[in-house]
Amino acid sequence: MVNVGLPRFADDLHAGGVPVIDVEWTPPASADARVLEALDRVTGANPRLTERVEAANALAVERMLAADPVLVDVRPAGEVIDGLEDRMILHAGPPIEWARMCGPMRGAVAGAIVLEGWAPTLEAATALAASGGVRFAPNHHFDAVGPMTGLTTRTMPVMVVENRAFGNRAYCTVNEGLGKVMRFGGNDEAVLDRLRWLASTLAPLLGDALRAEDGVPLKVLVARGLSMGDEMHQRNVACTSLLLRALAPALARATRDNALLGEVLEFIGGNDQFFLNVAMAMGKAIMDPVRGIAGASIVTAMSRNGTDFGVRLAGAGERWFTAPVEMPRGLYFPGFTADDANPDMGDSTIVETVGLGGFAMAASPAVAGFVGAGSASAALGATQSMYEITATRNPEWTIPALDFAGTPTGIDVRKVVASGLAPTINTGIAHREPGVGQVGAGIVNAPLACFEQAVAALVEGMDEG
Repeated sequence: MVNVGLPRFADDLHAGGVPVIDVEWTPPASADARVLEALDRVTGANPRLTERVEAANALAVERMLAADPVLVDVRPAGEVIDGLEDRMILHAGPPIEWARMCGPMRGAVAGAIVLEGWAPTLEAATALAASGGVRFAPNHHFDAVGPMTGLTTRTMPVMVVENRAFGNRAYCTVNEGLGKVMRFGGNDEAVLDRLRWLASTLAPLLGDALRAEDGVPLKVLVARGLSMGDEMHQRNVACTSLLLRALAPALARATRDNALLGEVLEFIGGNDQFFLNVAMAMGKAIMDPVRGIAGASIVTAMSRNGTDFGVRLAGAGERWFTAPVEMPRGLYFPGFTADDANPDMGDSTIVETVGLGGFAMAASPAVAGFVGAGSASAALGATQSMYEITATRNPEWTIPALDFAGTPTGIDVRKVVASGLAPTINTGIAHREPGVGQVGAGIVNAPLACFEQAVAALVEGMDEG
């Protein structure tokens, strides 16, 4: 007998002593003939194109692993992000206009407009946004990223991470903490007051401390965090603590105001997700030097805005490949259910792009239960499956539970399309209505359609070249 596909199909035959030949075979993940033809051409059918892709991917991986990200500063976004103008709001995900924005994105936009003083009330802010009175653009178009709604305006302070191996910088707003916050669509006065405190109190002191110490190197810090149970998306307890440990002496030297120092230390120490935004800026700083490598099939960004999921590809420059974003699956806070949830959103998927988050879930079994992924063994399985769609393993970021194997690194669109395995992403869940905030946490998969478009575009670009 010949068994094609899963070996367990022939378990009864094996048990009965029947000779069986097991043949490995997986049906094509896509039914689109154009996509399958393109995939075939860059996975062996056309040796010339395949060799070009492999060489380009080797360069992409080399740049990723050579990165030297350092947290160097905290400054108002308007001072450091080129092109961020007045009456402009940067947001998470691929480009989107007001009419297509989801509820929490609209709520955050209204709050940001009031924060900037462009309108006196949330109602007036909503009318201003709807009338075209502000410009919208993705964070990714300005070397920046932002969690969930991801809003960035000129007065908001941003973390500055410099990739010293390549000289580029990336930016991400400061994490607001937990509860009702703007990144989840919160926009009441308490939300705005916290943002004002971050800009007026925490950011200046943190910036002074970082500049005085010439920054905090991040790769080693992340490596330690992985060994302590973080995966850098839903769990950042260890890395937040390690960062605070590195910064505390510099913060103490940067001010003689003990009350101010106490406020800042208390905020960072009490915010388990403080490091998330640092990790996001780090991921952006690592991936940007990979953009523009002709022929490379490595994903340089994954992002979502609550309406669309977008993917960018090293070999396709600044182009976005989009599809409708999916609903997260997870656990909800008391009083909320899946009926309250908004589809997934945020630039935080940049951490999965560099091999963290859902790709490193095996390092953080506690996250598996928190996001509803199941048991610790499910966390191991999540990471192991991501090895099948990535180009390499990061030798500096290892996972003790996998015998110190490196994290799966460098998402290869060819492998995603060929296997049908969509990247696994850890995520927070926002309420679908503006102003409510976070209602849970879970996991979500990137839509395969984005990767199918990217494969087809990759081959078209190589043909033209």
